[in-house]
Amino acid sequence: MPNQGQGPRDTLDVGDHHLTLVGTAHVSPESAEEVRELIRSGDFDAVAIELCASRHQSLIDPDAIARLDLFQVLRQGKAGMVAASLALGAFQQRVAEQSGIEPGADMKAAVEEAQRLELPLYLVDRDIGVTLKRVYRNAPWYKRMTLVSGLVGSVLSRQKVSSEEIERLKEGDVLEATFAEFAQQSRQLYTPLVEERDRYMALRLIETLPEGKSRRVLVVIGAGHLKGMGEHLRTLDQETPAHAAVIDERQALDHVAPSGRLWKLLPWLIVALVVAGFAMGFSRDTGLGWSLVLEWVLINSTLSALGALIALGHPLTILAAFVAAPLTSLNPTIGVGFVTAGVELYMRKPTVGDFSTLRRDVSHWRGWWRNRVARTLLVFLLSTVGSAAGTWIAGLRIAGQLFG
Repeated sequence: MPNQGQGPRDTLDVGDHHLTLVGTAHVSPESAEEVRELIRSGDFDAVAIELCASRHQSLIDPDAIARLDLFQVLRQGKAGMVAASLALGAFQQRVAEQSGIEPGADMKAAVEEAQRLELPLYLVDRDIGVTLKRVYRNAPWYKRMTLVSGLVGSVLSRQKVSSEEIERLKEGDVLEATFAEFAQQSRQLYTPLVEERDRYMALRLIETLPEGKSRRVLVVIGAGHLKGMGEHLRTLDQETPAHAAVIDERQALDHVAPSGRLWKLLPWLIVALVVAGFAMGFSRDTGLGWSLVLEWVLINSTLSALGALIALGHPLTILAAFVAAPLTSLNPTIGVGFVTAGVELYMRKPTVGDFSTLRRDVSHWRGWWRNRVARTLLVFLLSTVGSAAGTWIAGLRIAGQLFG
């Protein structure tokens, strides 16, 4: 019988290594204390944890986000991913404020104790950005907006964290808790969110363990991953795949499939159809042609500027959205969001204080508008959404006038 307060465990041998898997509750002080006691016992010469490099960096250096280069983030097309990561952090902060429990205390305890005792620390989870992308790509296109709205809702909601959400966090991480409602109803989401990570962590652990060293390893993972990871480790031990095969399979689970050719061609196809519509309108009647152009400009400009206005962008940012949207909509190589965010950064350069309070500010919905870093991301996203909506609405109206 396990001792009171002891989490579920599993022990197994993989090659020369004896592994002890301990299933923790990510919002439990008892789990954190259990992890500390296990590492301090001296029974282990290495520790593996359910973290990726980026989340480990956030844990040991929470102010790292203050060194963000926003221009670089925008240039690399990572604005949406950064906003999603901030939204997940906001949910975590809300849990901490309302429950008095900081999610991830178990992982923090493992990191601190391993560092104190100078034990090797292995990060075995998949990068959170890759998991988010695979969840998004695995979802049918008609469910993707539901996922995005769920993520947004987790930020804007000020309701008390429910007991159900706390229970989900006991077995999974913030990412799983945020999307648990959708994942439970969809195999396509459950697979990349949970099952793939079970397999990934088993592969990563086997890939990472050095031969002849770290023979007694404590593996700290969420209780919800204990059974799946244990089964994968036993299977891999029986099959004894070559090291190269382990790496290849793990890299396959790290791969994010590019957008299909149709999705890449779609923006250019829309541009071609719009330009063809203009040409058709002018060929019928010059007045009709200019009417179509004016409608395209006004709808695109107005909706994109409205997005920048909702984000409380600088007046010049709103003007930039109005001017740039109809042009960038006809040039898929640059989006209006890059233009508006650039203007916003120029007019309202974030201060050191904005970066230092970013994590705390975004835990409240008003903070997304108050903090200059978060507001720049909102300007980028909302002006882009406005322009995209304008493109479809104006395109349909043009088609209606030509063929209706």
